[in-house]
Amino acid sequence: QVQLVESGGGLVQPGESLRLSCVASGIAFSVYNMGWYRQAPGKQRELVAIITISGNTDYTDSVKGRFTVSRDNAKNTVFLQMNNLKPEDTAVYYCNANHLASGRTYWGQGTQVTVSS
Repeated sequence: QVQLVESGGGLVQPGESLRLSCVASGIAFSVYNMGWYRQAPGKQRELVAIITISGNTDYTDSVKGRFTVSRDNAKNTVFLQMNNLKPEDTAVYYCNANHLASGRTYWGQGTQVTVSS
């Protein structure tokens, strides 16, 4: 059974930081591209950051320079370090695992991030 379990969300003030974690089980983690998505109320889910199996990363423009995605294959975990958070970062953040060759993709249950003064 595949599970992606996110943690680390919460309520913070603008300018503060959070670190999200996503622990995967039931998959060969090292051969999956891992992504972080978010969905704000009334909006579509959007890709925030991705890290490939080779460690290459990419970010949506609005988080470049503030967010950093990383992975620890030994711990089957992907991280999203979020600095200088803004109210517009408020959303449910989801972890995604994607295996390009097979097309298999899996989602976590999401973790709420709220940025408010």
